[in-house]
Amino acid sequence: MTRRPRRNRQSEVIRNMVQENNLTMNDFILPVFIVEGQNQRIEIASMPGVNRFSIDTLLEEINSCVELGIKAFAPFGAIPENLKDKMATESHNPEGLYVRAIREIKKNFPDVVLMTDVAMDPYSSDGHDGIVMNGEILNDETLEVLGKMALAQAQAGADIVGPSDMMDGRVGHIRKVLDVNGFQKVGIMSYTAKYASAFYGPFRDALDSAPKSGDKKTYQMNTANSREALIEAALDTEEGADYLMVKPALSYLDIIKLLRDNSNLPIAAYNISGEYAMVKAAAQKGWIDGEKAMVEILMSIKRAGADIILTYFAKEFAQYLRK
Repeated sequence: MTRRPRRNRQSEVIRNMVQENNLTMNDFILPVFIVEGQNQRIEIASMPGVNRFSIDTLLEEINSCVELGIKAFAPFGAIPENLKDKMATESHNPEGLYVRAIREIKKNFPDVVLMTDVAMDPYSSDGHDGIVMNGEILNDETLEVLGKMALAQAQAGADIVGPSDMMDGRVGHIRKVLDVNGFQKVGIMSYTAKYASAFYGPFRDALDSAPKSGDKKTYQMNTANSREALIEAALDTEEGADYLMVKPALSYLDIIKLLRDNSNLPIAAYNISGEYAMVKAAAQKGWIDGEKAMVEILMSIKRAGADIILTYFAKEFAQYLRK
């Protein structure tokens, strides 16, 4: 035999020299959850190791993460039910929990990057990402609300806004609103290919944001489709997106690869709550090595072509790198 691939696997040094992909802390954005109150640090039962934080304890958590090398965060707000309405008006309240949290984080940590969430569902009494009228999700009317949200977040200090709603035309509308108001430097990371997945459950537990009726299949993508992702990517690019995201990540590695092969924009992938929870649950049962599974999953997302990975594992992975 003239070719023996095992020669390049025979020692750790050689394996490291020929390794094709590497993970660093520059690859990650850590999602964090915010609640009202003081001194709150409440573990989410369906996401072991992940907490809801009040703003004061969130600042402490971010400080510990920054010391580990985490430089980017994606905050999500858990809004009290009494503040939710059909038009999600709390979403752009300058004194609301979410906008206040953005201001406080940027005031205390001006060098971290904040990627914010632009979607109605955490603030909507209907639990949907758009305005609901007679059982239908209204697309164009929803864009006005999304524009107000994005502007309020930019004014508070957001570096990147992340429209996660999947309404048609939202990237272009948000880009116009931001530019007209002088926020040309604020980027847009579009949730380009966001699928109607079964893996969102723990996230909805964290925010209490599940739809009150129906499902999200008229706006989130059909899990059977891949070519449709190219249509969404072309539209988002044309409308001014700075990054394209695939969500979820683990069940859609082919979509990450598809967008990587067909776009020159940075590709992000969201390693979502259900994917995280499965690893944690199996590890707690002793069925898998949780740390090794974490590394393998994150590497698979990177290998598929993701430049940026949103993951609840970011802090744990940072600690793993320091061993």
